[in-house]
Amino acid sequence: MAKKKTDTENEAPAESAGAKKVKAAAKESVAAAKPTAKPKKAAPEKAKKTASAETALPVAADPMKSVEVYSRFTDFDIALFKSGKHYKLYEKFGSHVIEFEGVVGTYFSVWAPNAKYISVIGNFNGWNRGSHPLYVRWDGSGIWEGFIPNIGDGETYKYFINSNTGEDLEKSDPFALRWEVAPHTASIVADTYYHWKDEDWMANRYAHNGLDRPYSVYEMHIGSWARSPESPDEYLSYGQIADKLVPYIKEMGFTHVEFMPIMEHPYYPSWGYQITGFYAASSRYGGPKDLMYLVEELHKAGIGVILDWVPSHFPGDAHGLYNFDGTHLYEHEDMRKGFHPDWKSYIFNYGRNEVRAFLISNALFWLDRYHADGLRVDAVASMLYLDYSRNHGEWETNIYGGNENLEAISFLKEFNEAVYSHFPDTQTIAEESTSFTGVSRPVYTGGLGFGMKWMMGWMHDSIKYFSTDPLYRKYHHNQITFSLIYAFTENFMLPFSHDEVVYGKGSMLNKMPGDEWQKFANLRVLYTYMFTHPGTKLLFMGAEFGQGGEWDFKKSLDWHLLQYPNHQGIKEIIKALNQLYKDEPALYEKGFDWTSFEWVDGGNANDSILIYNRKGHDAENDVVVVLNMTPMPHYDFRVGVPSKGKWGEIFNSDAKQFWGSGVANEKPAESELVNWHGRENSISITIPPLGALVFKKVMSVPPKYELKK
Repeated sequence: MAKKKTDTENEAPAESAGAKKVKAAAKESVAAAKPTAKPKKAAPEKAKKTASAETALPVAADPMKSVEVYSRFTDFDIALFKSGKHYKLYEKFGSHVIEFEGVVGTYFSVWAPNAKYISVIGNFNGWNRGSHPLYVRWDGSGIWEGFIPNIGDGETYKYFINSNTGEDLEKSDPFALRWEVAPHTASIVADTYYHWKDEDWMANRYAHNGLDRPYSVYEMHIGSWARSPESPDEYLSYGQIADKLVPYIKEMGFTHVEFMPIMEHPYYPSWGYQITGFYAASSRYGGPKDLMYLVEELHKAGIGVILDWVPSHFPGDAHGLYNFDGTHLYEHEDMRKGFHPDWKSYIFNYGRNEVRAFLISNALFWLDRYHADGLRVDAVASMLYLDYSRNHGEWETNIYGGNENLEAISFLKEFNEAVYSHFPDTQTIAEESTSFTGVSRPVYTGGLGFGMKWMMGWMHDSIKYFSTDPLYRKYHHNQITFSLIYAFTENFMLPFSHDEVVYGKGSMLNKMPGDEWQKFANLRVLYTYMFTHPGTKLLFMGAEFGQGGEWDFKKSLDWHLLQYPNHQGIKEIIKALNQLYKDEPALYEKGFDWTSFEWVDGGNANDSILIYNRKGHDAENDVVVVLNMTPMPHYDFRVGVPSKGKWGEIFNSDAKQFWGSGVANEKPAESELVNWHGRENSISITIPPLGALVFKKVMSVPPKYELKK
């Protein structure tokens, strides 16, 4: 079977009309960018065989110049780029190994409209600024390009830029597919050709990624998920992570894994959120194909991959995007719009067409070349508002006198339209913490177009409630019920993310009050509440086994805790909840529809008990959820049920296998014609201390659940 080619970057395109015009203007360009030293002529080389060539090409008739006039851009490409509508710029910009006139070499192209002179510098020319100048295009696009013979994959390089401002700059390639390992900052010539073996997943992932499917996400930071016990200061490679992570995610039952940013970033303590190499997988853990292998192995195991994506800001490192050609090229020139006071970083100029094309191309790049199944977009709130984290006088209103960033809003809509038109079986997820309307509503209805939005209010209210001593929870009952007032205004994802277990906030376990038993029991109830509440789920690594300490990005998770039964119990309940979530249609079929939820009793503040129904398309699949938020057990407690029959306990957070006390309803409860909670039928049950129960009609209960006591 012939190899499937996933990109065209190693194929030399036919010379375009634009390229011919470039050649015509070459003399003028070279005169403006005259080398300071006479370059040596590269010896002609017999062309190397490529995947598309059966025989070697003839040697070029004449020796090549140090940089040949060459272009991958057509006139249509340029028009799209200038208008901000070119969404596959990674096929054009950057460095691409090609064959030109029988010689293998590398084509370079970079956007720098305010440059006076640009050359490629690297190991191959001793970092000589004058030996390999690029040619500026004739069409006013600001693109500099050229073909350098006899260099290829693995070559390190940067661009030397002499700006119109008089500055001399050395910049890494914004479109480089690989970078040196930090603290080194050079770009590396590379490709993203990979013979993928995840065809089955890609052909059927719509069935895993739909909004009416179970969607349980394991959020993780690759550098600190696990380390080798023999070398705890060294990172595991993408391949080593794959060997450990894939079976673990499979065992735990998560449907997706979300990687905190794996794009190249110079400062490790930024967790990846200060990106310089937007098109490069971080070299700390291996090369591009190593990350592809990790994604492929997850896909082969039936696990989706979500990538954190950061279009909100970038750092001011000298080799990065900031002041790229001596001017504010990528960032907004007005620092009231172009500088982020919280992160001391720079904000993209969303009103500039070329910048919009750079970012949207980057989003599609990760979905295209790396087969990502979704993008979680970071810091959306900071993009939406001009006054975000700014004091009076530090921001300027929009043209209508409001505080909305109209350019950013327009960009986000265009980004989502581009993603869903090119990759309709993926998802975009917004980390957005305000009440901005329509974040996860279609663009054609006036929304931003995201597939889902993090339910930040639910997260904060839930943690605040569960952090309160059970004795006083009856005075804070509204905190735990308030989310259902707005739960269906967006397609919400319920996140217990990395942000909640750092900077002195404590781990999920240590947010819980009480003695050791109560801490673990509280956490089990909280997780059951999460998995039975409308919306998709996200849990940060370490929380799934009750890590006691805060997340520390400098070291591995505390895996040794799993030798203790209390931590093993948390792991077991997460496995069971993921299985319950996937097995019970009532928990996911209508997760974003108000008809999927019905209060049975949401007002029992005195006992701190919540009772609600979750509903699917078939009433026979309805379940009843009972949550007891205090350490007081309840016997002969009556609960109204949707219909008559026998109701069996299919889940109990207090089960001994979860390190609970084992208080359970061993036999199905026969309904009685006793009107309770506004329902004709009701059952009498036992509710365990700090326990959560799920009931379902016995005729629908799978036999395996009868053993889960």
